[in-house]
Amino acid sequence: MSEEKQKKIDTEKQVMPVLKQLDRLYGTTKTGFFHQEPWQLLVAIMLSAQSTDKQVEEVLPELYRNYPKVEHMANAPVEEIERNIRSIGLYKSKAKNIKKCCGQIVTEYAGQVPETIGELLRLAGVGRKTATLYLADAHGIPGVTVDTHVFRISRRLGWALGKNPAQVELELQKVLPVDYWNRINFQLIYHGRAVCTARKAHCEICPLEKWCAKRLEEKPGKTAR
Repeated sequence: MSEEKQKKIDTEKQVMPVLKQLDRLYGTTKTGFFHQEPWQLLVAIMLSAQSTDKQVEEVLPELYRNYPKVEHMANAPVEEIERNIRSIGLYKSKAKNIKKCCGQIVTEYAGQVPETIGELLRLAGVGRKTATLYLADAHGIPGVTVDTHVFRISRRLGWALGKNPAQVELELQKVLPVDYWNRINFQLIYHGRAVCTARKAHCEICPLEKWCAKRLEEKPGKTAR
């Protein structure tokens, strides 16, 4: 989306009604993953990629009993870590990345998870989404996390036109009030799973329909009230 077109988005009229509706539907806070140490939170977020929160929560207690310190995870055989997270999607690659990531935390950061996005992105298996979520959950640092649901729905709503998550992230930072950055991710994930799915947008039951740019394009003459 060009800067000129971006300025045409009226946050008060086109964005805030949707945000307020999302707050009513899905709440404003999300319970974080079970953890006692920062590195455990990072591991949990890494495990959550392409997996449900429920699947992740089910493996965490035993995983952390088996590896109570980051050094234990760093030194564990990767096959052993795999057995602990076998029920999680992509468990083989995640086990490999978790072991290497924990090793980096031990050897490069004295056992402490780094607190800047640049340093987090140096860790194995940590992409921009994981880093942004970690900083939000661990330190309350505002950040827009663009996963497949946020990417799809924000474009349908007309908030962004970017061709990739990085572009959409920058666009959303311009149209969303900072107070909403951290919660837009889980709200649109819930909405994307329940209503505006990748396979089919169930517009007939969507409480956001009257503000949806894609829906308004399909119904010429209809405007949001």
